[in-house]
Amino acid sequence: MKAINHYLIVERIKTEPKKVAGLIMTEDTDQDRYIKARVQSTGNLVEVIKDNDVVYYDKHAGHSIQYEEKLYYVIKACDIVLVD
Repeated sequence: MKAINHYLIVERIKTEPKKVAGLIMTEDTDQDRYIKARVQSTGNLVEVIKDNDVVYYDKHAGHSIQYEEKLYYVIKACDIVLVD
């Protein structure tokens, strides 16, 4: 599977649930606007981001795709807000 143009294929990195005042909160809350992911494939027009980079992107960006029994997300390079 290979991304093309300005698209990236990423796999989300699971984070630990947050504890707030004795309650366990899920990772996807309104306060968590960005998703942490590892880049699996970059399109031919993406310049700065490389395969295997850890990135943060807007949680409303892109769409999911299932490939070989794994769930990936296809996003645009402009939706990346941080490269770790």
